[in-house]
Amino acid sequence: MRIGFGFDNHQLHEDLDFWLGGIKIPHDKGAKGHSDADVLIHSIIDALLGAANLSDIGTHFPDTSLEFKNIDSKLLLEKVISLITEKGYKIGNIDTTVCLEKPKLAPFIPQMIKVLAKTMQICEDDISIKAKTSEKLGFVGREEGISAYAVVLIEKV
Repeated sequence: MRIGFGFDNHQLHEDLDFWLGGIKIPHDKGAKGHSDADVLIHSIIDALLGAANLSDIGTHFPDTSLEFKNIDSKLLLEKVISLITEKGYKIGNIDTTVCLEKPKLAPFIPQMIKVLAKTMQICEDDISIKAKTSEKLGFVGREEGISAYAVVLIEKV
């Protein structure tokens, strides 16, 4: 068994789509990034790559490449699942935390879990998504950005 940790954050800006956990969430701000800026998926990707000792998201999907401009992060996640599978691993479980003042994410978590489970071809019960505020502290608290953390367990097949 191997454990990986991932983290990502992005600025929030008005008039951008807000993608999180593979779904579009209604909000007056969205995350700014080279891809769709889905911080939850990006943190999971980094955790998976780290657990399998495959470097990080920037190595595999550089933000200087037009190939990944505005790409759906679920496609990147599918590629990472292929990489860890080729290396002989399968996912044991994933535990994540998203830090955001608003909107409240609880109503969207079941749909995010469903989409992520389908994308990674794992059971919904193997994915935990928690949402926290920053109690008005820091860039998250000022609603300038969003961050996400992920821990994964992978196992040799």
